[in-house]
Amino acid sequence: MKKTKPIIEYLVASDFDQTLSFNDSGIVLCEMLGISGFEARVAGLSRTHLVQQGAELAYLLRHDPEFRMVRREHLVAAGKLVRLKKNVELLAEVFREGIDGAHFPFYVISASPMEVVRSALEGIVPAENIYGTELQYAANGEISAVRRVSAGYGKVTVLQDLEARLHISPDHTIYVGDGSSDHHVMQHVNSRDGHTIAVSEAKSIGRIAQRTILSDNALSVVLPILEDILRWEPSRIRNFFAGHGLTLQDWDKIRTDWLTFHEPPEEAEVAEPEESLLQEEALAG
Repeated sequence: MKKTKPIIEYLVASDFDQTLSFNDSGIVLCEMLGISGFEARVAGLSRTHLVQQGAELAYLLRHDPEFRMVRREHLVAAGKLVRLKKNVELLAEVFREGIDGAHFPFYVISASPMEVVRSALEGIVPAENIYGTELQYAANGEISAVRRVSAGYGKVTVLQDLEARLHISPDHTIYVGDGSSDHHVMQHVNSRDGHTIAVSEAKSIGRIAQRTILSDNALSVVLPILEDILRWEPSRIRNFFAGHGLTLQDWDKIRTDWLTFHEPPEEAEVAEPEESLLQEEALAG
């Protein structure tokens, strides 16, 4: 009797803003509504450490007077305007079909409002596989409360819940992210022998992630999964992409060392003893 190969499952969780998309959802929403200074407001909140990194938009939606106009339909409309990276739909399809007998349940965990992310990924990722900031609305449609924010440790909580519900061990968890709001969850995944992939050249996250992949094509995050987890050879990886209509033209592996030197302060010039003695004698004369 022929033995069947056991099915191996890996949980894949991804951030949304600037991981699956090119721009921050807050910028898209503000441009749509004519609200200026979003990045300056976020920078101000970051300096005060008033909210977790990544949760700035949720705070502004609830507390900034200029954002009081925002309704659910505005968030949905902003999601339709978000520019996704190339082949996000193909990425979701690859994970859904599995690779080499392994299954990859795919989830999105974002600090952006859930309405924005679900709208942007409608028809690509099932709504129930998307976790974002949950907002509560008053009778007049105004945002009245923030129920839950998937930022910082909030992402860790969502990830742990998914691992428990899907019965996936932590060492089979893969997280993909791009910025400071992903630090906690990446450190958590690394500490439990999972795999972390950064899609940004930001130094802060590059120090934490096990691999960094820079590309405008969302399918690129599959490469470290094929190479590091499934242990595929480069030729097989190239054939995999070719089989999906993509030619892997440039694959550059570059190690980058970031160095900063602090020069010692210049020492004050000290006169030689003989010279000092001559100067004293001249003054005395």
